[in-house]
Amino acid sequence: MSRSDETPTEKHEAAIRSILKDIFQGGSLVSILAIVLSLILGGILIAVTDERVVEAATYFFARPTDLLVAAWEAASSAYVALFQGAIFNPRASDFQGMIFPFTETLAVSTPLILAGLGVALAFRAGLFNIGAQGQIIIGAAMAAWVGFTLDLPWGIHLLLVIVAGIVGGGIWGGIAGLLKARTGAHEVILTIMLNYIAVYLLAYFLTTDAFQRPGSSQPISPRLDESALFPRLLGDEFRLHWGFVLAIGATLLVWWLLHRSTIGFEFRAVGANPYASKTAGISVAKGYTLVMVIAGALSGLAGVAQVSGTEGVLTDGVAASFGFDAITVALLGRSTPWGTFFAGLLFGAFRAGGVTMQTLTGTPIDIVLVVQSFIVLFIAAPPLVRAIFRIHQDGTDGKGKQKRKSRETVKAGGAA
Repeated sequence: MSRSDETPTEKHEAAIRSILKDIFQGGSLVSILAIVLSLILGGILIAVTDERVVEAATYFFARPTDLLVAAWEAASSAYVALFQGAIFNPRASDFQGMIFPFTETLAVSTPLILAGLGVALAFRAGLFNIGAQGQIIIGAAMAAWVGFTLDLPWGIHLLLVIVAGIVGGGIWGGIAGLLKARTGAHEVILTIMLNYIAVYLLAYFLTTDAFQRPGSSQPISPRLDESALFPRLLGDEFRLHWGFVLAIGATLLVWWLLHRSTIGFEFRAVGANPYASKTAGISVAKGYTLVMVIAGALSGLAGVAQVSGTEGVLTDGVAASFGFDAITVALLGRSTPWGTFFAGLLFGAFRAGGVTMQTLTGTPIDIVLVVQSFIVLFIAAPPLVRAIFRIHQDGTDGKGKQKRKSRETVKAGGAA
């Protein structure tokens, strides 16, 4: 099919794939620099909203160093508190208290990693899976129902809970994939609408006898049986559970799927060029449907991690904003399994440390959201990051690039 023969829809999808390719091929250096830039801008915002900095600015020309010192202290103290709340707290009275922040980061990261893998996998097939939020909700709802209604031995019960979450998320993702494959409907619209349906379905479920806790008028389910919960990894003093190990296993599985399996090759081929893939005998419709089923299943696992790991109950806030944050995690991870894993850890650290930052320094926790938004901005615009740091895509500066081109021109002229 020539360019002139493409329909407007095909041209639109080609443009989206071009944007995705530019984002995902930005390189790890651009990702690191995007984080650095975001932290710098976040520090500036912390400084300009600090009362001491504002006061020092009123006599800047008399003592300019006071403003600089106040700005540095405001930003550095906030980030130190963020570190203490997310990684290590040296002020704690015992070792358990010192490592508690890191275990919280790992616990919060678990649903981010799992949902992020679902979004990243769909990205690799050329699909914008904006529906991780709804897939988490449906997966969590099905897992929770199995968890508090059945009375089974521990191993069997927990396994059925996991399977229920996978099935729920897979079905919800598969609906979008099937509609995309059969009707050509855009997956962004489909998944956004499915998010709303899932939210209101959950709200309805929690008002029914099948889900609502007996004797309560609040939208909350009965607690899951102990046999349906993930065991704690480091004891009851920590919230970190075996769901994190499941997230590591899911990362390995997605890596194997993409790089060591035939179906993974087909996903990547469809994402690179669905028209060429169809010509080569690959079923694009099957690829779209299957990748969304698997992506939804991964997000459903994130829902299982919430109800069987962190929360122990089903509420209307079970998904929080994990599904939307997962999009950012996948973007920061360059849509690679291990990149997504470490991006999930970073965002988990932001979430875990943000509360401590607000408590110790009075810095609004919303600054964490601002930093995350800056990361999205810079990740989505690799040329902007390269321009700020004067980095060319080939790793050379402008002069070196020009010199190499000049040498190639001379060689071509000599050969002629």
